[in-house]
Amino acid sequence: MPANAVDNAAKDAKAAANSAAEAAGEIASRAERSFAEAAKKFEKVVAEGVEQIRAQSRTYADTTVEHLDEAQRYVVERVRERPLVAAGAALGVGVLIGLLLAGGRNR
Repeated sequence: MPANAVDNAAKDAKAAANSAAEAAGEIASRAERSFAEAAKKFEKVVAEGVEQIRAQSRTYADTTVEHLDEAQRYVVERVRERPLVAAGAALGVGVLIGLLLAGGRNR
Protein backbone atom coordinates (compact mmCIF):
# COMPACT_ATOMS: atom_id res chain seq x y z
CA MET A 1 0.00 0.00 0.00
CA PRO A 2 2.75 2.46 0.65
CA ALA A 3 3.92 2.08 -2.98
CA ASN A 4 0.38 2.82 -4.15
CA ALA A 5 0.28 5.94 -1.94
CA VAL A 6 3.61 7.07 -3.39
CA ASP A 7 2.26 6.55 -6.92
CA ASN A 8 -0.87 8.52 -6.07
CA ALA A 9 1.21 11.30 -4.53
CA ALA A 10 3.43 11.38 -7.62
CA LYS A 11 0.37 11.58 -9.90
CA ASP A 12 -1.09 14.36 -7.75
CA ALA A 13 2.23 16.22 -7.86
CA LYS A 14 2.41 15.91 -11.65
CA ALA A 15 -1.19 17.09 -11.98
CA ALA A 16 -0.45 20.06 -9.73
CA ALA A 17 2.70 20.88 -11.71
CA ASN A 18 0.78 20.70 -14.98
CA SER A 19 -1.98 22.85 -13.56
CA ALA A 20 0.57 25.40 -12.33
CA ALA A 21 2.29 25.39 -15.72
CA GLU A 22 -1.03 25.97 -17.50
CA ALA A 23 -1.89 28.78 -15.08
CA ALA A 24 1.54 30.36 -15.59
CA GLY A 25 1.11 30.07 -19.36
CA GLU A 26 -2.30 31.73 -19.17
CA ILE A 27 -0.93 34.54 -16.98
CA ALA A 28 1.97 35.05 -19.41
CA SER A 29 -0.47 35.14 -22.31
CA ARG A 30 -2.64 37.74 -20.57
CA ALA A 31 0.41 39.84 -19.71
CA GLU A 32 1.58 39.70 -23.32
CA ARG A 33 -1.83 40.84 -24.56
CA SER A 34 -1.90 43.64 -21.99
CA PHE A 35 1.56 44.83 -23.01
CA ALA A 36 0.59 44.70 -26.68
CA GLU A 37 -2.55 46.75 -26.00
CA ALA A 38 -0.58 49.26 -23.92
CA ALA A 39 2.02 49.56 -26.69
CA LYS A 40 -0.72 50.24 -29.26
CA LYS A 41 -2.29 52.90 -27.03
CA PHE A 42 1.11 54.52 -26.41
CA GLU A 43 1.88 54.51 -30.13
CA LYS A 44 -1.50 56.11 -30.87
CA VAL A 45 -0.96 58.84 -28.26
CA VAL A 46 2.52 59.60 -29.57
CA ALA A 47 1.28 59.72 -33.18
CA GLU A 48 -1.51 62.12 -32.20
CA GLY A 49 0.98 64.33 -30.36
CA VAL A 50 3.34 64.42 -33.33
CA GLU A 51 0.48 65.26 -35.68
CA GLN A 52 -0.65 68.08 -33.40
CA ILE A 53 2.88 69.49 -33.29
CA ARG A 54 3.08 69.29 -37.09
CA ALA A 55 -0.18 71.18 -37.48
CA GLN A 56 0.91 73.88 -35.05
CA SER A 57 4.31 74.27 -36.68
CA ARG A 58 2.68 74.64 -40.11
CA THR A 59 0.48 77.40 -38.73
CA TYR A 60 3.45 79.17 -37.15
CA ALA A 61 5.50 78.81 -40.34
CA ASP A 62 2.70 80.25 -42.48
CA THR A 63 2.27 83.19 -40.09
CA THR A 64 6.02 83.81 -40.01
CA VAL A 65 6.23 83.81 -43.82
CA GLU A 66 3.40 86.34 -44.00
CA HIS A 67 5.10 88.63 -41.49
CA LEU A 68 8.43 88.38 -43.30
CA ASP A 69 6.75 89.24 -46.60
CA GLU A 70 5.11 92.28 -45.02
CA ALA A 71 8.43 93.42 -43.51
CA GLN A 72 10.21 92.97 -46.84
CA ARG A 73 7.57 95.02 -48.67
CA TYR A 74 7.82 97.74 -46.02
CA VAL A 75 11.62 97.93 -46.30
CA VAL A 76 11.55 97.93 -50.12
CA GLU A 77 8.98 100.75 -50.14
CA ARG A 78 11.03 102.87 -47.72
CA VAL A 79 14.24 102.29 -49.69
CA ARG A 80 12.51 103.31 -52.92
CA GLU A 81 11.11 106.44 -51.27
CA ARG A 82 14.47 107.58 -49.83
CA PRO A 83 17.44 105.67 -51.24
CA LEU A 84 20.10 108.00 -49.79
CA VAL A 85 18.70 107.74 -46.26
CA ALA A 86 18.57 103.93 -46.59
CA ALA A 87 22.17 103.81 -47.85
CA GLY A 88 23.30 106.06 -44.99
CA ALA A 89 21.50 103.91 -42.43
CA ALA A 90 23.05 100.75 -43.87
CA LEU A 91 26.50 102.37 -43.79
CA GLY A 92 25.96 103.43 -40.16
CA VAL A 93 24.86 99.94 -39.11
CA GLY A 94 27.87 98.43 -40.92
CA VAL A 95 30.29 100.79 -39.17
CA LEU A 96 28.67 100.09 -35.80
CA ILE A 97 28.93 96.32 -36.27
CA GLY A 98 32.53 96.71 -37.43
CA LEU A 99 33.41 98.71 -34.32
CA LEU A 100 31.75 96.15 -32.06
CA LEU A 101 33.62 93.30 -33.68
CA ALA A 102 36.94 95.11 -33.71
CA GLY A 103 36.52 96.31 -30.10
CA GLY A 104 37.19 92.84 -28.73
CA ARG A 105 40.60 92.59 -30.42
CA ASN A 106 43.81 93.75 -28.77
CA ARG A 107 46.38 95.48 -30.97
